[in-house]
Amino acid sequence: MTALPDTVAEYRRTPVFTETTVPAALTDEHATKPGVWAVIAVETGRLEFHDVETGAARVLGAGATAVVAPERRHKVTPLGSVSFHVAFHR
Repeated sequence: MTALPDTVAEYRRTPVFTETTVPAALTDEHATKPGVWAVIAVETGRLEFHDVETGAARVLGAGATAVVAPERRHKVTPLGSVSFHVAFHR
């Protein structure tokens, strides 16, 4: 599991997405820009996080987070009713 470095700070946060409002860009393979870390935070329900580079997937439940390193290819899949947001750090 990747950990967020102590040297970065949040600079932007998405609105809360649900299974019906999640942008297609997040459910397709994508990556953050160089130097940008993402923290995916599940508020309610369940979300599957896919690390495209390793093929690993894990289910995030309410209160769980996934940290995504800069330029790391990944995607998410809602598992039924869910709400989550993404916080970007640099």
